Amino acid sequence: MKPVEIGEAYDKIAHLWERASFNRKNGVEQHRRAFKFAKNRGKALDIGCGCSGRFIDLMIEEGFEPTGLDVSTKMLDLARRRHPNVEFIHSDICIHQPLEKYDFITAWDSIWHIPLDEQRAVITKIIGSLSIGGVFIFSFGGTDQPGAHTDDFMGPEVYYSSLGTQGFLSLMLELGCTIRHLEFDQYPELHTYMIVEKS
Repeated sequence: MKPVEIGEAYDKIAHLWERASFNRKNGVEQHRRAFKFAKNRGKALDIGCGCSGRFIDLMIEEGFEPTGLDVSTKMLDLARRRHPNVEFIHSDICIHQPLEKYDFITAWDSIWHIPLDEQRAVITKIIGSLSIGGVFIFSFGGTDQPGAHTDDFMGPEVYYSSLGTQGFLSLMLELGCTIRHLEFDQYPELHTYMIVEKS
């Protein structure tokens, strides 16, 4: 699936994140851990920001100036209502070219939707847009090998891909990052996250 199709799928289910039952704590402690490694409190970017605004809230609390980026029009409509004074960009991270250097970037439960053959290039671009000492936190499928699949667990069919744990680790080292944290945080599910610092 192309990212634009992922955006269209999320347009259909954006309301799910508005429900009272949505777990607004998901990823919060992981982000608090990541903030501890950030040397500066300048600009921040939330890739695949969605509409809940919980990470935007956290970044503001921490003194960052956040921007949200998402491929779903509906998600961004809801996000802008929640944070009218925050900049939101409607774009596909595969083609988006960041014009800023960021002290903090998050891609929580988002970049696993990009095509497998574009994962390396997108991660490389993200690291390139970090300032020195900047921190990147992202979640991914902690598989043993690279791979991709689709499922319709949330309703519309959605695509997922992963370089696998070793693939992401080796890429981060290749890009000169310091790995600060790696955790299978929902074990036995393969949900995994990594915190890296640009050296």
